[in-house]
Amino acid sequence: MQVIRTLLWVTLTAILVAFIAMNWTKVPVNFWPLTGGNYVHFEWPVGVVALVFFLFGAVPMWLVHRAAQWRLKRRIHSLENTMLAVGASPSPAMPEASPSIEPELAAPSLAPGSSA
Repeated sequence: MQVIRTLLWVTLTAILVAFIAMNWTKVPVNFWPLTGGNYVHFEWPVGVVALVFFLFGAVPMWLVHRAAQWRLKRRIHSLENTMLAVGASPSPAMPEASPSIEPELAAPSLAPGSSA
Protein backbone atom coordinates (compact mmCIF):
# COMPACT_ATOMS: atom_id res chain seq x y z
CA MET A 1 0.00 0.00 0.00
CA GLN A 2 2.90 2.34 0.77
CA VAL A 3 4.30 1.78 -2.74
CA ILE A 4 0.99 2.78 -4.34
CA ARG A 5 0.79 5.90 -2.19
CA THR A 6 4.37 6.86 -3.09
CA LEU A 7 3.72 6.33 -6.79
CA LEU A 8 0.58 8.46 -6.57
CA TRP A 9 2.46 11.34 -4.90
CA VAL A 10 5.37 11.13 -7.37
CA THR A 11 2.95 11.18 -10.31
CA LEU A 12 0.99 14.11 -8.88
CA THR A 13 4.19 16.05 -8.22
CA ALA A 14 5.47 15.39 -11.74
CA ILE A 15 2.19 16.59 -13.26
CA LEU A 16 2.25 19.73 -11.11
CA VAL A 17 5.89 20.52 -11.99
CA ALA A 18 5.17 19.97 -15.70
CA PHE A 19 2.11 22.27 -15.52
CA ILE A 20 4.11 25.03 -13.82
CA ALA A 21 7.02 24.64 -16.28
CA MET A 22 4.73 24.83 -19.33
CA ASN A 23 2.82 27.84 -17.99
CA TRP A 24 5.62 30.06 -16.80
CA THR A 25 4.36 33.16 -18.60
CA LYS A 26 3.37 35.96 -16.26
CA VAL A 27 -0.27 37.00 -16.24
CA PRO A 28 -1.99 39.85 -14.42
CA VAL A 29 -4.08 38.72 -11.48
CA ASN A 30 -6.55 41.23 -10.01
CA PHE A 31 -7.33 40.26 -6.43
CA TRP A 32 -9.45 43.03 -5.02
CA PRO A 33 -11.08 46.15 -6.49
CA LEU A 34 -9.97 49.45 -5.02
CA THR A 35 -11.37 52.94 -5.43
CA GLY A 36 -11.00 54.62 -8.78
CA GLY A 37 -11.19 51.39 -10.83
CA ASN A 38 -7.82 50.11 -9.58
CA TYR A 39 -7.19 46.63 -8.30
CA VAL A 40 -4.75 44.91 -5.98
CA HIS A 41 -2.72 43.59 -8.85
CA PHE A 42 -0.01 40.95 -9.07
CA GLU A 43 1.77 39.50 -12.07
CA TRP A 44 2.62 35.91 -11.36
CA PRO A 45 3.24 32.85 -13.51
CA VAL A 46 0.06 30.87 -14.22
CA GLY A 47 1.37 27.72 -12.50
CA VAL A 48 2.19 29.61 -9.32
CA VAL A 49 -1.26 31.22 -9.30
CA ALA A 50 -2.88 27.79 -9.72
CA LEU A 51 -0.75 26.32 -6.93
CA VAL A 52 -1.46 29.20 -4.54
CA PHE A 53 -5.21 29.00 -5.07
CA PHE A 54 -5.16 25.21 -4.79
CA LEU A 55 -3.45 25.59 -1.42
CA PHE A 56 -5.95 28.28 -0.36
CA GLY A 57 -8.68 25.69 -0.89
CA ALA A 58 -6.90 22.57 0.32
CA VAL A 59 -5.26 23.78 3.54
CA PRO A 60 -8.49 24.76 5.37
CA MET A 61 -10.12 21.43 4.47
CA TRP A 62 -7.00 19.57 5.57
CA LEU A 63 -7.09 21.43 8.90
CA VAL A 64 -10.77 20.54 9.37
CA HIS A 65 -9.95 16.90 8.63
CA ARG A 66 -7.06 16.85 11.11
CA ALA A 67 -9.20 18.53 13.78
CA ALA A 68 -11.95 15.94 13.32
CA GLN A 69 -9.41 13.11 13.56
CA TRP A 70 -7.92 14.63 16.71
CA ARG A 71 -11.35 15.05 18.30
CA LEU A 72 -12.40 11.47 17.47
CA LYS A 73 -9.11 10.04 18.78
CA ARG A 74 -9.59 11.94 22.03
CA ARG A 75 -13.11 10.55 22.32
CA ILE A 76 -11.92 7.00 21.63
CA HIS A 77 -9.17 7.30 24.26
CA SER A 78 -11.67 8.70 26.75
CA LEU A 79 -14.08 5.81 26.14
CA GLU A 80 -11.24 3.28 26.38
CA ASN A 81 -10.07 4.77 29.67
CA THR A 82 -13.64 4.68 30.98
CA MET A 83 -13.94 1.01 30.02
CA LEU A 84 -10.61 0.24 31.70
CA ALA A 85 -11.72 2.04 34.85
CA VAL A 86 -15.03 0.18 34.91
CA GLY A 87 -13.33 -3.17 34.25
CA ALA A 88 -10.72 -2.58 36.95
CA SER A 89 -13.18 -1.63 39.68
CA PRO A 90 -14.38 -4.49 41.87
CA SER A 91 -17.87 -5.63 40.99
CA PRO A 92 -20.45 -5.71 43.79
CA ALA A 93 -20.90 -9.10 45.42
CA MET A 94 -23.88 -10.96 44.05
CA PRO A 95 -25.90 -12.94 46.58
CA GLU A 96 -25.56 -16.63 45.96
CA ALA A 97 -28.73 -18.51 45.12
CA SER A 98 -29.48 -21.49 47.33
CA PRO A 99 -29.02 -24.61 45.23
CA SER A 100 -31.14 -26.77 47.50
CA ILE A 101 -34.91 -26.44 47.13
CA GLU A 102 -37.13 -27.90 49.79
CA PRO A 103 -38.94 -30.91 48.32
CA GLU A 104 -42.13 -29.96 50.13
CA LEU A 105 -42.22 -26.56 48.44
CA ALA A 106 -41.62 -27.93 44.96
CA ALA A 107 -44.68 -28.38 42.74
CA PRO A 108 -45.82 -32.00 42.48
CA SER A 109 -45.24 -33.53 39.11
CA LEU A 110 -48.26 -34.83 37.28
CA ALA A 111 -48.21 -38.33 35.94
CA PRO A 112 -49.23 -38.80 32.33
CA GLY A 113 -52.94 -39.45 32.00
CA SER A 114 -53.87 -37.85 35.33
CA SER A 115 -55.80 -34.63 35.44
CA ALA A 116 -55.50 -31.96 38.03
